[in-house]
Amino acid sequence: MGRSQRNDNFIDKTFTIVADILLKILPASKQEKQAFFYYRDGISAQSEGEYAEALENYYEALQLEEDPYDRSYILYNIGLIYSSNGEYVQALEYYHQALELNLGLSQALNNIAVIYHYQGVKASNKQNLEIAKGLFDKAAEYWRQAIKLDPNNYIEAQNWLKTTGRTSSDNLY
Repeated sequence: MGRSQRNDNFIDKTFTIVADILLKILPASKQEKQAFFYYRDGISAQSEGEYAEALENYYEALQLEEDPYDRSYILYNIGLIYSSNGEYVQALEYYHQALELNLGLSQALNNIAVIYHYQGVKASNKQNLEIAKGLFDKAAEYWRQAIKLDPNNYIEAQNWLKTTGRTSSDNLY
């Protein structure tokens, strides 16, 4: 039984019904529809913390999906799972792949910055101050890019940039 038929969550059920109706109405190839079903099942599994199942679905969706924009979101979601599992190198790889296909994916830029910031904090706590500074500078670079794309978001990042002197007015707004 497919995940879409097992959803107990009202929002997931509603999303599934609306998605199924749209797929019947909109012109899409069988391959595009199948890619979407895998993607939808991946989102559902991910929301329930079933990361292995979500990854399986996302990888299947990647095999079928040809649209670069849609592929970027699949790659982004894979990055989210790796990041949630503390596998930051893999997460960064998938976030960068997503950005190669969709330069406007500000949330991928933000998540890259969060990873670099986290690693900077860890390095700072170990008194590796030079490494920490480099990681914080990388975090700032990615946060500035995210904020430039989405200036009404990432308020905490904006505050961090200001308080650490990493704000560059030509990069922010």
